[in-house]
Amino acid sequence: MLAVGKIRLHNDDLGYETNCFVCEQNNDAGLRIPFFHDEERNLVTADFTLSDEFSGAPTMLHGGVTLAVLDEAMAWACIAIGRQWAVTSETSTKFHRAIYVDKPHVVEAEIREQTDSEIVTIGRILNLKGVVRAEATATFTALGEAQLKRAVGESGDIDTSMTLD
Repeated sequence: MLAVGKIRLHNDDLGYETNCFVCEQNNDAGLRIPFFHDEERNLVTADFTLSDEFSGAPTMLHGGVTLAVLDEAMAWACIAIGRQWAVTSETSTKFHRAIYVDKPHVVEAEIREQTDSEIVTIGRILNLKGVVRAEATATFTALGEAQLKRAVGESGDIDTSMTLD
């Protein structure tokens, strides 16, 4: 059972379909990590354990996969917290400690600052003891309604209300 104030984030709920490598539950080749908006803490979070299919060095999660998980959490922060569609324009990551495959971890992301055109986010991956294993900052460029339609198609079924708050 979910804690009060945690909302499951679904692409379908936002009015478009995706085959996202990180979060799409129907992507058999993907990570299938479910993300949540923790309204009480104003964070996007996800619990995950990834198998050795995604390893780099033996027993460790591949650095690129780590970056993908952090980027996805920060992108969801733009949507759920910042109420804005956005794409990554710059990112910086520090790897503090190994992130091991077959071990549970938590990713969380929040917004540091936001303007009409940019959103600066912070993301981190922690083990279950709360030790930060990797952390990232990223700047996202906000997409207007026209840019969003170009990015995901002109079908007319896109719910662009997220860009209108």
